[in-house]
Amino acid sequence: MMVSFFDQFASPLYLGIPLIAIAITLPWVLYPTPSPRWISNRLITVQGWLINRFTNQLMLPLNMGGHKWALLLTSLMVFLITINMLGLLPYTFTPTTQLSLNMGFAVPLWLATVIIGMRNQPTVALGHLLPEGTPIPLIPVLIIIETISLFIRPLALGVRLTANLTAGHLLIQLIATAVFVLLPMMPTVAILTATVLFLLTLLEVAVA
Repeated sequence: MMVSFFDQFASPLYLGIPLIAIAITLPWVLYPTPSPRWISNRLITVQGWLINRFTNQLMLPLNMGGHKWALLLTSLMVFLITINMLGLLPYTFTPTTQLSLNMGFAVPLWLATVIIGMRNQPTVALGHLLPEGTPIPLIPVLIIIETISLFIRPLALGVRLTANLTAGHLLIQLIATAVFVLLPMMPTVAILTATVLFLLTLLEVAVA
């Protein structure tokens, strides 16, 4: 019986209950809780150092007003990196291959930035809809185009994340299947294919 390659992207069920909630909750269980003491173990020290360095690099180009987003953005990035890396393990499920999850993250954050921009700096926010030096006859057309591009931005980014992860997982499964098929018939070709699979896995780790 042939199994569809796209079955790996379907949310697993147990007694009719989708297990995507467990896949989303699991990453937070893996991280140790920081200790209130000055001296802690090496794992917590490395974890704190990495998160601090990441937050520093993320907030460096922003002014002090944007630093209030540090906790939200850092938590989101750690969460996405963790579930993407866990999705590379065998017999696991990657929630970010579901467009619904990506859009659930993208739309509220995009809408929050638009609303806050319109509330705090309406002139600057609206100024992005019309590039400086635009000829007068092109002003209505450019405003419409920029408005449409603003509204489709979360959809485009969500689809791009979904497509990147889905394509990578499909390639890994296809090449792994080819290795198992070629191994008894052409061991040399199978070894070369396995090398390509290893390199592709490294690429997928970088994508994740």
